[in-house]
Order: sequence, then C-alpha cells, then structure tokens
Amino acid sequence: MDARLDHGAIGNGRLIALVSPTTAIEWLCLPRFDSPSVFAALLDPERGGRFQILAGGAAIRGRAAYLPNTNVLRTEVAAGDARWEVIDFAPRIPQGGGRFETPLDLVRVVRPLAGTPRVTIDFSPRPDYGRERGRLLATQHGVEVLDAGAPMHLYSNVPGDHICGKAEVAVRHPLYFMLTYGHRPSPPTEADIALLLDETVRGWRMWSKTCALPSFAADHVLRSALCLKLHAYVDTGAIIAAATTSIPEAIGTPRTWDYRYCWLRDAAFVVEALRRLSHLNEGEKFIGFLRDVAEAGPLQPLYGIGGERELPELVLDHLAGFAGTGPVRIGNAAAVQQQNDLNGELILCLQTVLSDPRIVIDQPETFFPMIQRLVEQAIAMAPLADTSIWEFRTLPRHYTFSRAMCWAAIDRGALIAERLGRSELARRWAAVAAEERETVLRRGFNADVGCFTQSLDGKDGDASNLLLPTIGLIDARDPRFLATLDHFGRHMTRSGLLQRYTNLDDFGVTTSAFTICSFWWAEALALAGRLDQAVEVFHRVIAHANPLGLFSEDIEPETGQLLGNFPQAYTHVGLIHAAMTIGALLDARDGRVRAWI
Repeated sequence: MDARLDHGAIGNGRLIALVSPTTAIEWLCLPRFDSPSVFAALLDPERGGRFQILAGGAAIRGRAAYLPNTNVLRTEVAAGDARWEVIDFAPRIPQGGGRFETPLDLVRVVRPLAGTPRVTIDFSPRPDYGRERGRLLATQHGVEVLDAGAPMHLYSNVPGDHICGKAEVAVRHPLYFMLTYGHRPSPPTEADIALLLDETVRGWRMWSKTCALPSFAADHVLRSALCLKLHAYVDTGAIIAAATTSIPEAIGTPRTWDYRYCWLRDAAFVVEALRRLSHLNEGEKFIGFLRDVAEAGPLQPLYGIGGERELPELVLDHLAGFAGTGPVRIGNAAAVQQQNDLNGELILCLQTVLSDPRIVIDQPETFFPMIQRLVEQAIAMAPLADTSIWEFRTLPRHYTFSRAMCWAAIDRGALIAERLGRSELARRWAAVAAEERETVLRRGFNADVGCFTQSLDGKDGDASNLLLPTIGLIDARDPRFLATLDHFGRHMTRSGLLQRYTNLDDFGVTTSAFTICSFWWAEALALAGRLDQAVEVFHRVIAHANPLGLFSEDIEPETGQLLGNFPQAYTHVGLIHAAMTIGALLDARDGRVRAWI
C-alpha cells in the first residue's frame, strides 16, 4: 500500500470520508464520526474495504483539488486518450436562516471529459471495521449492502448487477452513486444529484464568504477553516480531534490512538480559531455540548460525540494498520486521565464567547455556576500532579503548562466574576491567580538551562510553553521567554521543525515533529518581534501540507512524510492562529492598517 496521506476530506457535519487521488474512498464511518468503519483500506488494504473507480481493472492516480471555497472534491483521471472526473461530496443543503440539511449520504459523480472512458466500479464495503464481509444484493435502483447492521443502499444509474459483478462500464454520460445510510423515501434521479451538488457548492461558498481572513496566508487559512468545519458534529455541537484512528505518530511504533472523539481542550481551541475568523455558531453549539456534559458529572478530557463518558480502549487485531503499523485501536484510555490544563482552556473559551458582543446571551449569569465550579476545581488541582497536555500514561508530574492553565482559569474566572457583579469572589480568585502566576514564573523557568521547562523545577524543554504569552502569563519580549525561544530553536528542532519535547516518554524517544508545535513557534516568534523569522518558520511548515492543503498530526522531519491522525483539527487551529497573528503584526509594521491598503 502507498502509505501517503494525500487524501481529500469531504463531509457535511455528520460524516467524514477520506478520498485518495486514486479515487478510492479509504475511510468512512457510519452513522457517526466515531462509529465502526464501512471503508477502512487506509488501515488495511486487504480487509478494510474501499469504494473506487478503476480503469482497465487497475487503480489510476489522478489530480485532485477542491472546488474553490468548498469541501467538494474533484479528481481528474486519464487513461490513454480518455479523461474523466470524479466529484465527491456529502450533501449540505442551505435551508435558510443559517440552517443546513445534512443527510447521511455520500455522493459520487463520474463525468466524461474526453474520449470514452471505460471504468469498473469497485464497491467493496466492509462494515464493522472489516469484521463483516458486506455482502451485496443488486436491486432495481443500485445495490443493497447486507450485514451492515442498518439499512445501507448504493443508489446509482449504473445497473446493480454491473456494480456487483464489477463489469466494465462505458462513461458516455454522467454516472452517479449515492451511498445512503438509513431509509430514503425514493431513489434519487440524475436531476436530484445535480441539484444536490449545486446546492452543496453554494452552501459552502456562502460559509466561506463570511470568513474574516487575514492579509497573510489567506488561502491556507480558508482551507484550514473549511477543514475545521468538517470536524464539528451538527447533532450535538461536539468537535472531534481528527477523522481517523490509529495512523501512527511514527512508523513501526505503537503510538497509535483513536482521535474520533471530542477532546474538550482541542474543541476549545477550534472554537477560538473560528471565532477569530468571525464564525460564532460553532462556539455557541460547543458551549451547549460543554454545559450538557458538565451537568452530567465530573468533567473528563474527552467524550464521545454524543456526550458518552465510557470510551474503553480496545485493539482490533484483525487489521494490519497504516503502512503495516499496529495496533489499531478504538476507544481512548485518556478519557480517565487527570489533565489539569483542561479547566483553563474551557474558561478561556467561555470568556471569549460570552464576552463577544456579536453573541447575544439573554442570561449570562446562568453560566456562572459552571464557571465557578471550573475555577474552584482549577484552584484545587493546581498543586497536584497530572498527565499533561501530551497525555503521558505513566509519567505523572507537576507540568508547567498544566499549572499555567490553572492560572488562566483562575485569572479569567476573576474577570468574569467581576463582570457579573461577584466582586468578593473576583478579589479572592485574583489573589490566588497572582500566587499561581508567581509559582509558574519562579519554578517553571530554569535559568541554568535557559528556558521554561516541561515540569516545575525541571530541566527539559516543552513546546507547550510557547503558549504562555498567548494566554497572557508573560510578555513575549520578556528575557525569559526570548531565552526560551533561543533554546528551543537550538535544541528542540529536527530539519527545521519543532518537536514537542526531546526527553523520553512512555514509549522511548520521540522522532516525529508534532506539527502544531511549529505553528506555535511561528506565532511566538511573531509576538516576540521576530517577524521575519516567524514568516520563515510558517512557510517552512506549510510546505509540508498535502497537495490539498491538509495536515495530519505529525511530520517525519527527515522525509516530510505526514503521520498521525488525519486531518488533524489541532494542527489547522495552529495554522490559523499563527497566520492571524503574523498577518496583524506585519500589517502594523508595514503600515497596512488603513482601508484600501
């Protein structure tokens, strides 16, 4: 198998599919982001299942690109003197008033461009992570998928027996395929498919038009915003970390995790990135999700997208894994970890959303019990060891970033309390916040090493500390932070990319660069006044995007191979924040702060 993450991601807020330039749909879970897969060739080309358009019985790599300002993918393929295109999308139909219809449908359209293409339809679903064969039954309107656990039908204007028998089909007019999960009142017509495509394109372009883009790297920011939108689950407001499970952080290692869940930390970062781009609905819906899970019990780092608390981690031994690297896991044991930074990200998210004048909240005081609970928990957790933002499994320590985020929760909580007229509580929290800030600055910075360290009184660097200026704990031009930038640049980079840390973790030495860390680095350099270096780092990182502008979690520094789950929301958040900050500072430096410049 060609182990490249050069796929496009398509979706509509209820499903996400990954499409290879070979036209193969190699990843799709139904009926939710975190449901068992229907196609999983990404993790096992033999057992996983795929949906592919073949020519002469063979896979042909085409040229893929998104239709501008959409999440609709177009792949152009050529064989001999014949050319054709495959359009892939999940319907997202504007309904007025900012509402969209998002059915559990996946649509493919094959159109001839030159000559008479002759193709074979390789429709090979393998439900339940490949544990079911996915028997096919030809019907009057296409193919029914048996053993899928629920009704699943591939509607098409290609006869069902041609699909089941993998017969060659001449493409003289557009062919369409609609994979539907659940019941549909009637089969779609060619006119229905054409309308769905037009309306989906229109809906995505309406959304894109409302993005407040920076002057710097605007195209990359817009693609990242469109990617983030795919991660927001419309039914509950949950935002997943990535579409996939078990793409390894490094080939040949057991660093394989399931990211198809809602990490509250990651979701809070997504909300802020989209808010900076003037998209507020996602934040409002996520706060509703947060309120629901907070009222259901003690907060934990991650949840199922329906608010499920139990996410037991299991291994699927029958799947080979991406590029032969296992284990393939479902579920995530990090759900039961103690991660003390969590309350800080949530309070930061709540503060920015609740104070944004564009959002009308009739009774903001109704959020205060949750805010008070989060702040008091942060006060209690601050002096305790945790597993850190990096979710170490066997290394509980007093991590600097975790302590800093506890400070952020208390500090911003005091501001919210003052705004809501809780002056006495605000004064108490502000006093505690001052003590916590002093602790982080005194014990988190090692003068002998010359950087903010991974743990209090430690000696190893940690890229998460690059966020200290963005949360307001220290000025980016403070000598201690400038020294940290210098130290990280000398000691924590490989091939110009920043690693999370260089000390040993639960699995030994880390080799890949965690991509968001390089975007944090670029943003921190900009805030520190090193704008030219920030631009250089930013461009160095975006050069590693796949041909469609998408990023996974990690980059193998020496080869540039994308690794880790894909597409990774956190990485695209880092890109957006870095570009927005660099753009604003470049505009100010170069005098581009007036209209028409």
